Amino acid sequence: MSDPIAFVHSLTWDDVPEAAKAQVELSLLDLIGVAAGGMSTRLSHIIRDHAHREFAGPMPMLFDGRGASATGLALAAGISIDALDAHDGFNPAKGHIGCPLFPAALAMGHEANVSGRTFLEAIAMGYEFGARASVAQHATVPDYHTSGSWGAVTAAAAGARLLGFDREITRHALGIAEYHGPRSQMMRCIDHPTMVKDGAGWGAMTGVSAVKLAQSGFTGAPAITVEQASEHWADLGDRWCVLEQYYKPYPVCRWAQAPIEAALALQATHGFAASEIARIDIETLHESVRLAMPNPTTTEEAQYSTSFPVAIALLRGSVAPHDISDAATQDFNIQGLSRKIHMAEHSKANAVFPHQRIARVSISLTTGATFASNWYEPKWDHTAPPTAAELRAKFHALADPVLGTAHAQKIEDTLARLQYLPLSSLSDQLLRPINASTTKGSAA
Repeated sequence: MSDPIAFVHSLTWDDVPEAAKAQVELSLLDLIGVAAGGMSTRLSHIIRDHAHREFAGPMPMLFDGRGASATGLALAAGISIDALDAHDGFNPAKGHIGCPLFPAALAMGHEANVSGRTFLEAIAMGYEFGARASVAQHATVPDYHTSGSWGAVTAAAAGARLLGFDREITRHALGIAEYHGPRSQMMRCIDHPTMVKDGAGWGAMTGVSAVKLAQSGFTGAPAITVEQASEHWADLGDRWCVLEQYYKPYPVCRWAQAPIEAALALQATHGFAASEIARIDIETLHESVRLAMPNPTTTEEAQYSTSFPVAIALLRGSVAPHDISDAATQDFNIQGLSRKIHMAEHSKANAVFPHQRIARVSISLTTGATFASNWYEPKWDHTAPPTAAELRAKFHALADPVLGTAHAQKIEDTLARLQYLPLSSLSDQLLRPINASTTKGSAA
């Protein structure tokens, strides 16, 4: 189907292949787990306080319980997910579809009291819509913008479907979202990592606002990426991009994850300890080299670093959320090893980006021995995806400490049966408060 606006409303759950249905469920579970994991960050605390104060309304916020409007809920949830850089992504987009899509669909679907099946249809449609909207935008602008930019249009598409708009109102919603979407330059945050991150929450909020405005009669200019980029939409309904999402085993930028795999492979093969390392050389893509933050002082800087997570992995065998917390950035041993890392871009890695993110690593020991890796890709790319069991284990690793095992298990069980239930059976669990120290206390 080459008509994206018709696709917004015509796709049904029965049209979605079984493998894609299963992936929609796993992607939602992954996003919910990452949201739970992000709740303890300062960023999540700040944005939830802001949404409650500035976007007052009757809808409880994700895992918080305090009231906000649908736009405030979407903003707070999107930024809380983005606070922990562990959510799924789409290589051609150089970004993340689910992070702006899910919060907006949750807010509008819960408010409209839709069925679980209707919600799942909106999410399935949104992954396909967002994949193509992202590529269309990258093809029409010179700057590399954050996920929130094209994510706003994707969020508006989900809302237009959930609220049953006709074609003309849908066009206005998409046009408003594209026009007002956050065209924020991603590499500014790479060079200067702060809480603005990938703009996903702002995109979710903009998408919800666009839907509400269009519903009230507010008009928008046609969305160029949707209506004037037909070459990017021709395979709708034939190619299922939800099956092409990558997932993150580590809560750091995807561009740092190939170097992590290469370094861990060398350590596993040759059996050296981190204390024996004299120097580490990483060759990778330009964007990964730009993650030049060897000694971060905040979790945002740690998540947008290549050297610091590689040092963590070599010292601890993996990278977990507590390893990149604000407090963890002060670890003397990690800082010391991170300073031994030297980054260089390589033409081979640049040539295959964004469809692949590759790196190779050379490690020299104090004994004089040097070991060099082959080229590595990040773990859990769609070409070698995680199993369902691995993604479920990741969800529980993130969610259980925050929500409690029983609450997390109930969310997982409800999501598995959601097509037969009202959305409220899931959203009521997601929008209730967890313990006060997590929702309102100081961040780790």
